[in-house]
Amino acid sequence: MKRVKVSCVGILVVDIFSSILPQIPRPGQLISVNDIPLLVGGCATNTAISLGKLGVSTGVIGKVGRDLFGDFIINYLNERGIDTSRIARSEEMDTSKTIVLLTATEDRRFIHNFGANADFGIDDVDFNYIAQSKVIYVGGYLDLPKLNQESLIKLFKFAKERGIITILDVVVAHPHPNLIDQCRDVLSYTDFFLPNQDEAKLLTGKDDPRTQAEVFLSYNPRMGVVITMGKEGSLLRTRDKVIVVPSYKVKIVDPSGTGDAFDAGFIVGVLEGWELERILKFASATGASAVRAMGCTTGVFTREEALRFIKDNELKLEVYPVR
Repeated sequence: MKRVKVSCVGILVVDIFSSILPQIPRPGQLISVNDIPLLVGGCATNTAISLGKLGVSTGVIGKVGRDLFGDFIINYLNERGIDTSRIARSEEMDTSKTIVLLTATEDRRFIHNFGANADFGIDDVDFNYIAQSKVIYVGGYLDLPKLNQESLIKLFKFAKERGIITILDVVVAHPHPNLIDQCRDVLSYTDFFLPNQDEAKLLTGKDDPRTQAEVFLSYNPRMGVVITMGKEGSLLRTRDKVIVVPSYKVKIVDPSGTGDAFDAGFIVGVLEGWELERILKFASATGASAVRAMGCTTGVFTREEALRFIKDNELKLEVYPVR
């Protein structure tokens, strides 16, 4: 068994990108583009690749189909030094795929097939593999129908009993009332919870990130909650402080994968035992770097690039004690 520091569990996708379009084609119109690259996406793969670029040994746990797209994901990860030995193959569903259309003046359009991610559950997770990690990251919870809260509690409880740091991120693709009930209990076993502001609003019904974080913290006061807010930066809340971090200013080519790159930078700081302020600067830098190129991980910094960028670009944090 290959030893890895981080096990990334969750959504695996093949992304079919168009290079930037002047506009979305009209019915029957053909538009020529410079390239249509085949890349990988999904929370688990994006975070794992970003971690690899940052120098952290990482393995992926998820599910693909028995098809060429599944082969592509596994080969793509292997070429980047990511351990794929615990990626399962679905006997019933093809690999998940997303078509991503980029335009010069508007937000992206997505056409998505959920595929084998819908067939991924707790029985596909090797607990012995998890046991040799220092961090378990689950990306895409709430959009993995077979990985329910009971299953995730079992996984996180196993990790906590072995001193493994638990980090949770969510995808809320199908909002419905009382969605927070699917998170409430598992947060008791979560060390860090990292939703974005839109997801946090759907979970809590609150608009303000500070209030959102307080709701999550009420389920586990020992947890750290990070709300990412896009161009507005991020907010971290623990039981004794609030840290507000603005975003770094970079030229945006494609914002895909920004949150996953942020998560990877955050995980690096947690592994290194850095203070929270330093972790947030590093995560903000890696998140910002993802927007510089087409694809979810193409533009992500190496560790040396991230440290140099932070040194050359001052970022002022606001820290507020909680009484």
